[in-house]
Amino acid sequence: MVAERASLAAAKALASANLTTVPRFHKYLATGGPGKSVLKVPKGESIFRQGEPADCVFYIQKGRVKISVTSNHGKEATLALQSGGDFFGEECIAASYPVRLATASALLPCVLLRIDSQEMVRALDADKSLANIFQSFLLTRCVLMHANLSDHLLNTSEKRLARILLLLAQLEGGIETTIPYITQETLAEMVGTTRSRVSFFMNRFRGLGYIEYEGYSGGVRVRHTLFNVFLET
Repeated sequence: MVAERASLAAAKALASANLTTVPRFHKYLATGGPGKSVLKVPKGESIFRQGEPADCVFYIQKGRVKISVTSNHGKEATLALQSGGDFFGEECIAASYPVRLATASALLPCVLLRIDSQEMVRALDADKSLANIFQSFLLTRCVLMHANLSDHLLNTSEKRLARILLLLAQLEGGIETTIPYITQETLAEMVGTTRSRVSFFMNRFRGLGYIEYEGYSGGVRVRHTLFNVFLET
């Protein structure tokens, strides 16, 4: 029971992990300019691919981006879903990573700010408030990465799926909200299980009233009661 309650506490903390005392908005991130440009990326389009040269950072003004990696044998795993106010591709700032470590693609239509790596370093050096926003994002990312690792090592696939649904709901503004349509294949990649297992658990959650489907190919409404999954033995 202690372990289950610890999992519940962790899930609640993770569900609010994207909330930070430092707002992720700055006038620098609102428009294009020297060394930066605003891009519109249609749903489903690749932004960059694993192994390509890493020469810029992206900031999401609007939309949702999937970050994934592919093994040498072609197996794909989804690492994260980034939304408005998030950065991605920031590894290019480190000289030791000249190529992309993952693939980024648009899950929803996106408006992105593309910032050349040298320009990003200059801007962070010149503007403390922008540097604070970027630092806050990186610290939150580290917390989530640590939680993801613990989740995969300690929790069942059912609890991992529940946690991901709660996190996705938080990205949309809080629990008791609707997640835009996402395929069960993508959820399976994030959970680290098969599509059939995701389908089984989703049907179970719906039967228990933890989630509701918003019509054919619509979103999923996540209920606060989904936290009950973490109290089950």
